[in-house]
Amino acid sequence: MSELTNLTLADARDKLAAKEITSVELTEAHVAAVEAGRSLNAFVTETPEKALEMAEASDARRPKGEAGAMEGLPIAIKDLFCTEGVQTTAGSHILEGFKPTYESTVTANLWRDGAVMLGKLNMDEFAMGSANITSHFGAVKNPWKRSDGSNAELVPGGSSGGSASAVAARMALAATGTDTGGSIRQPASFCGIVGIKPTYGRCSRWGVVAFASSLDQAGPMTRTVRDAAIMLGSMAGFDPKDSTSVDREVPDFEAALTGDVRGLKVGIPREYRIDGMPAEIDRVWQQGIDWLKDAGAEIVDVSLPHTRYALPAYYIVAPAEASSNLARYDGVRYGLRVPGKTLNEMYENTRAEGFGQEVKRRVMIGTYVLSAGYYDAYYLKAQKVRTLIAKDFEEAYRQCDVVLTPTAPSTAFAIGEKQDDPIAMYLNDVFTVPASMAGLPGISVPAGLGDDGLPLGLQLIGRPFDEETVLKVAGVMETAAGFTARPAALAAEPA
Repeated sequence: MSELTNLTLADARDKLAAKEITSVELTEAHVAAVEAGRSLNAFVTETPEKALEMAEASDARRPKGEAGAMEGLPIAIKDLFCTEGVQTTAGSHILEGFKPTYESTVTANLWRDGAVMLGKLNMDEFAMGSANITSHFGAVKNPWKRSDGSNAELVPGGSSGGSASAVAARMALAATGTDTGGSIRQPASFCGIVGIKPTYGRCSRWGVVAFASSLDQAGPMTRTVRDAAIMLGSMAGFDPKDSTSVDREVPDFEAALTGDVRGLKVGIPREYRIDGMPAEIDRVWQQGIDWLKDAGAEIVDVSLPHTRYALPAYYIVAPAEASSNLARYDGVRYGLRVPGKTLNEMYENTRAEGFGQEVKRRVMIGTYVLSAGYYDAYYLKAQKVRTLIAKDFEEAYRQCDVVLTPTAPSTAFAIGEKQDDPIAMYLNDVFTVPASMAGLPGISVPAGLGDDGLPLGLQLIGRPFDEETVLKVAGVMETAAGFTARPAALAAEPA
């Protein structure tokens, strides 16, 4: 069974096409892996019967020449994507038991291309968090352990921590994630996998439970860059139901992986060398620079002067939009309802019981910055800063094709380690937030291990809608890194 769960998405696709394996065999192996990995708490809802039905249908389509780009490949879905008839909770008590009567566009695209659904993945409540500890369904555990012999349970990063954990632990070939300020890239770094946040507007947001509408973007979480290219090709596309979806042709992302970056310019932003940055982060960054230089890319220094304001501006814009979006959860139409003597009391009771502490904190911050007298001072100013951040990148791309930075300021930390310090938790997104504020594509690629034996990722940020260059450079960096390390529980198994 481990033979099948250790396949990459691309390898599994090729074996299915060559009729060496069936989708049912592949799916059964992953259903067993999901059951065996329950201690990680990566899944909120398992759908084994549905998975096997979809696999059987896939095996029946293939001989008719109807195989899609993701045909027969078992994947898992972050519980932020609405899935018809399957519970969708966004990690929150307020949506527990909610079964949508419709399918998100991204998942519909994946099913159209033949993918198989293993279940719905745990996540930080309403995607608010960087550690996957705010879920109503409990914390997700990272399958990795520190090399010092300590048995501390580590966070997988967030908010797509269930997705990262499931892919790293070989419970799914790949998974969907969403990224608002780093929620695909940071958990990818913590779990030693690949995660790409496409350009804002590349993937439809329709049917994805909203956190911050001007920032949220769906993307794939996989074990290789090639797998990310394959899956992104299925997820992306214009959607007339989403007013923020961009009407652009979806390129062949896999074809972009030429392995040749000669002549490309890679920008190194001086502002990303933050005070107190661990030596191991600086070391892996320098290693990435050397890899790309050796591959024939030209390294150039660039400046992104407003980087230092990105995080504080993000934590005004995102909570403001969350405050507006979460107003719809009132106990009237769907989800949890806690009765009260009056309508207002029912609203208060429902939201008090239905939302967790982090969601309440961000809703209160957002409501404050949007309130009369503070809107101009905070929200409007943050939007102006956001424009300046985007202009910084625009200027930098006059000198380079992609920007290379670390993904996260540390390796994975222990569950509970930063729980009582929201500011320390928010700093996890310091390297990922600027690309989100500018709506740019960014990818995290595993680049090595830290001093504690845990994965470290490097991030590449590209021009708007230039995922092809980002993937091309990421592929070269991945080859140079030769990252084959796996979580200890899997290390003894054959690769």
